[in-house]
Amino acid sequence: MSTPTQSKSLKTIGEDTWKNKTEKVNAELFTLTYGAIVSQLCADYDRDFQKVNNHLFSMGYNIGVRLIEDFLARTALPRCENMVKTSEMISKCAFKIFLNMTPQVTNWSTEKDAFSLMLEENPLSDFVELPVDAMKQLWYSNVLCGVLKGALEMVQLDCDVWFISDILKGDSQTELRIKLNKVLKDEVPIGED
Repeated sequence: MSTPTQSKSLKTIGEDTWKNKTEKVNAELFTLTYGAIVSQLCADYDRDFQKVNNHLFSMGYNIGVRLIEDFLARTALPRCENMVKTSEMISKCAFKIFLNMTPQVTNWSTEKDAFSLMLEENPLSDFVELPVDAMKQLWYSNVLCGVLKGALEMVQLDCDVWFISDILKGDSQTELRIKLNKVLKDEVPIGED
């Protein structure tokens, strides 16, 4: 487990990076632009929400594999030794730096290889009301799952990332789940030794 001092320093790093090293974008513009993308995907896929979810996840994955480089360059933090430290890094640093929010880490598995992030606020879903036909299948913020999957994979953590619940669907809270499948090995591509 981490000490309160280590947790505080991660929180401080996240806040300092947000204040001093992050170029700000108007939150409403960001939210409305994302909403327009989701709306267009729903139209493009003839309201096949599973395809929309997959596309949002894929978009997020592509963002995540690039965003991790920016995160590591800004913070210069060392590799996490376990999932507990990884969860704190995600919650207190990454979410703070890129979305100016700090989700709560909870619901640990007994093996400490899976946890949930409780999003008390979600800037992607401001001003959003899902249509009735989308309530059952559409995970509006599925791009976040893809971002986390892509970023974690780039630091050799093969994880599954998915939404458990979403306030937009009428749930009492928004919960995102992360489960470690395996730690990937650093390998040199064939022919590049």
